[in-house]
Amino acid sequence: MIVHLLSVWLVTAVSLLIVSKLPLGVEIDKFGTALIAAAVLGVLNALVRPILAFLAFPLTLITLGLFTFILNAMIFGLAAWLVQGFHLRGGFLSALIGSIVLTLSNSLISRLLF
Repeated sequence: MIVHLLSVWLVTAVSLLIVSKLPLGVEIDKFGTALIAAAVLGVLNALVRPILAFLAFPLTLITLGLFTFILNAMIFGLAAWLVQGFHLRGGFLSALIGSIVLTLSNSLISRLLF
């Protein structure tokens, strides 16, 4: 269990570094910042996201699930706001695109490793 948690944390940190190297407006200063940001994203996804998802359920239902992208961008932006050295240069658009690319790169790296 702990090994899995640590491996997901490292994969997310590497994915964040990959996202920061693309021209999306997402900037991360160093690997240590990516590790902190990955931990903050994990905590936010575990604690805040379920509450937001519950409150936003009607919008998610009306948009046939597309509002989930907005929720992911909100969590991504909140993490960037909380972690020093993690910046979004393009505001919400950077958070939206960054969260999508983070999800894709996380999935790809996880499939390759596990």
